[in-house]
Amino acid sequence: MNKTKFEHGSTGRLRIHVLPTQRFKTFAISLYVGSPLSEDTVTSTALTPFVLRRGTESYPETTQFRERLEQLYGAGFGFDVYKRGDYQIVQFRMDTINDSFVQSEESLLASSFAFLGEVVTQPALEDGHFRNAYVQAEKENVRKKMESIVNDKIRYAAERCLEEMCREEPYRLHPLGQIKDLEAITSESLYKSYKKWLAESSIDLYVVGDTTFEEVQKLVEQHFHLDASAPTSYESHRPTREVRDIATIVEKMDVSQGKLNMGLRTTITYGDDAYASALVYNGILGGYPHSKLFLNVREKESLAYYASSRYDGHKGIGTIQSGIEVQNYEKAVTIIRNQLEEMRTGQISELEMSQTKAMIRNLLLEMDDSAFEMISFDFNRQLSGKDRPVEQLVQEVENITVDDVHAAAATFELDTIYFLQGQKEE
Repeated sequence: MNKTKFEHGSTGRLRIHVLPTQRFKTFAISLYVGSPLSEDTVTSTALTPFVLRRGTESYPETTQFRERLEQLYGAGFGFDVYKRGDYQIVQFRMDTINDSFVQSEESLLASSFAFLGEVVTQPALEDGHFRNAYVQAEKENVRKKMESIVNDKIRYAAERCLEEMCREEPYRLHPLGQIKDLEAITSESLYKSYKKWLAESSIDLYVVGDTTFEEVQKLVEQHFHLDASAPTSYESHRPTREVRDIATIVEKMDVSQGKLNMGLRTTITYGDDAYASALVYNGILGGYPHSKLFLNVREKESLAYYASSRYDGHKGIGTIQSGIEVQNYEKAVTIIRNQLEEMRTGQISELEMSQTKAMIRNLLLEMDDSAFEMISFDFNRQLSGKDRPVEQLVQEVENITVDDVHAAAATFELDTIYFLQGQKEE
């Protein structure tokens, strides 16, 4: 495993993280801009990167914007909007070929910084605000993306389960925002919220490639025109598990197959020493093809078209997803709850332990082959305040015992059952 560490520092508003390496033929650049999930800002924040990618001060037309990327030997540029815990994260990415592999008159790393810095801090404007045509077009684009979630019933059921489970918490919000908020957003109001977002968010810049921390720091100072205040840090919230009756929600839509989702709460988060135990717990429960949910609900009983589980270590939430025939609802709920009970009583085989550890180990070690995966993993440190290198997490997983998983299982409590069924079904 590559033991090279990220070098960390800051300049002005930005925290900077650089991994100097000659292993890759490209520079991988990621800029994370994170802000607390809030009903007041979630939609405008989600819309912002869609508008920013339309044009900058130097390349105000979208065609010019794309041509500039082509001039940088086809540099890749993209963004994602997602949530981690109770934060909404906008991630910009650039993938640029290393200067040593092309004959370029300009430094491609410097040019990429100039481009990304301008995208984020010097957008194309008209009359002192965003271009109205861009804002209107991207509002429609975001609306279609949000509507597409309803059409994808697997995603829809997963979102609705979390929405019901966290109805009093910011986590209920979808990172793309709410359709009902789009109509009121104008180019003036969006520009105003963009300026506030940029001034108050936590900003982390990552670079992996054949460079140095000092070079990246100079490029940031040259090309990122932000105020000089100190970086804003993420606050990690320790989840509290309320003892309450399990909420059951049944929703009817035009679906041919029922979607059964369950939400569980745990006190274990990424920053906890027991995090590795929770990872193994989720893997045995439903994370992989050898897991209890897959084998017992899908294979043995033939009750589900799919059955799996996920664990969000930044929020302290586990989720179970399955697709079933509507008439099998009661039976499926019983068998899934039986699997949860097996985990709680420590009915875990050595084979389940060894297979799960092997799967987690392979996934962690594969990160070493991708610059962006390495960046994504290190960003967990910023979000949680916990410094846990990959090799340390691999070792922690290796050391987990059945008793450790049993202890982790005791913290996972079923909170919500959500069932999406056909309108004609009873």
